[in-house]
Amino acid sequence: MVQAATLIAPYQLEVREYPYPTELEPGAVLLRMLASGICGTDKHTFRGEVEQYPGSETQRGATYPLIQVGESGAFAGDGTPLEPGDRVVPAPNRACGHCGPCQRGFPYVLCDNLDSYGNALAADVAPYLWGGWSQYLYLKPRTGIFRVPDSLPDEVAVLTEIFAVTHSLERAAQVPRPSGFRPGDSVAVIGVGALGQAHAIKAQLMGAGRVFAIDPSQKRLDVAARVAGAEAADADELRNVDLVVNATGFPGSFGKAIKMVRDGGTIIEVGAFVNMGEETFNPAVLCGRHLTFLGIAGEDLLVYERTLALMARHADSIPFAEMVSHRFDVADAPAAMETALDAERSAKVLITG
Repeated sequence: MVQAATLIAPYQLEVREYPYPTELEPGAVLLRMLASGICGTDKHTFRGEVEQYPGSETQRGATYPLIQVGESGAFAGDGTPLEPGDRVVPAPNRACGHCGPCQRGFPYVLCDNLDSYGNALAADVAPYLWGGWSQYLYLKPRTGIFRVPDSLPDEVAVLTEIFAVTHSLERAAQVPRPSGFRPGDSVAVIGVGALGQAHAIKAQLMGAGRVFAIDPSQKRLDVAARVAGAEAADADELRNVDLVVNATGFPGSFGKAIKMVRDGGTIIEVGAFVNMGEETFNPAVLCGRHLTFLGIAGEDLLVYERTLALMARHADSIPFAEMVSHRFDVADAPAAMETALDAERSAKVLITG
């Protein structure tokens, strides 16, 4: 049997046992979980805040219960065959590959038939193991799977997905002046949980002049200072920033981002993944101040390999592992979630197999 932490309903997380899959469909992979992180989306889902991709045609909620190499083989993202024992990172989302948006090369979030591990795939359907808070994870054929460089430890490799979301900064770098992001620009990150810290680190690596961190948690500000050299700042006082990354996911932060960005500047919104309510905004400000907004709904499969390479290249100079504050076994998943919800004492919380 396989132990897996299962979210039965909002605020009801328990450890259950499921049968070990003895047969895999062609192209599927059974992954033994070494480490799986608790991310912001997991916290929203735990609280029942499950209306995702609001305002889009793919808007949807989650279906409970959730758990957060077959015949003919399976392949890594670089096209090479996977072998038993390979250490890998799977993408948490699986686009169908054949709908209109997929055929046009759009991001997975726009897929008409999207599967999301640990989120939209309920654990009441065999083979049940659809989430990462389990000793084993069943990966459907055509899931993005990427080999981890030997030099990258598990506790750093587990951060790959959130670092893959920082392709947002690469997109900003392609926006022409006066907007965009160039070496020497100032960057402010609102909300320095793991996602915000990843953006602060990436901004530094891309040559930011100064990186500011805004967060009510002193613990997270301290981590951001160590891993990214970020300076703590007051959102009510900081002004004329070239680029603002809003990574909080909570109402009120968007208005603060607008106030602190300079005229002609850019705001990247990566935190509002679920519907947390509306905020009032006057579109005349967008035009009058010549602002650029980038909405980033998640990672991109195309950036996983270079993200892993980037992390491996800087593993000796950047203390990525300091982003991880706690580690729990699968059997202790309820305690792990309780810890993750307490921003004053936690940063990134891991569940290990």
